[in-house]
Amino acid sequence: MEFQSAGPSVVKSIKQRDLLNTWLRLYAREQSIPRMSEYQPERIEDELPDLVFYTVDTSSQPPRLTIQSDGTRMSSAYGNTGKGRRLDEYLGARLAPMVMPVYYECIARRLPAFTIANMDDIYGRIVAYERLLLPFSDDGSVTHIIASLKTISEDGGFEIRNLIRGNDKLPVPTLRTIIDCDLFHRAPGRIPSGDALEFG
Repeated sequence: MEFQSAGPSVVKSIKQRDLLNTWLRLYAREQSIPRMSEYQPERIEDELPDLVFYTVDTSSQPPRLTIQSDGTRMSSAYGNTGKGRRLDEYLGARLAPMVMPVYYECIARRLPAFTIANMDDIYGRIVAYERLLLPFSDDGSVTHIIASLKTISEDGGFEIRNLIRGNDKLPVPTLRTIIDCDLFHRAPGRIPSGDALEFG
């Protein structure tokens, strides 16, 4: 599975960018992924319906991801809750080969991953499924991942219930990236040090 190289600007959702910028601020201190306990975005409570928390066991190959919480929107999209289950088992044989490599790449690269896939709801409306994965480490290896999952339709309304499992067509990936460029958080409206403007 091929992944493009991207910077933070690939993420268009304002709320997902806020989550990513908080991660980048922590990463920039030592150029290493942060601890889970350090990650405290503002207004994260508002985002909890779209977030899924995983623990990661890298002692097995491939790594084992276990769902620790289940965003209510994800439960609706998949048709049932997955808390306490392994992600590959929860996804099932049809979806796991498409989804798990994104998580494995995030773990191997120790960097955020961002993907977009298109799918149809039960009424045939196209829905873009935007996934942002943020890795965390408590012991040197990746021990946790937070996934932010957004569903957007240009048609406006759509039916989220059973969105991912509710039809015979698999999601169609349109973008797969690892965010490995510009790994710093720049406050808007500031000129970074070293890039001072010269007037001749």
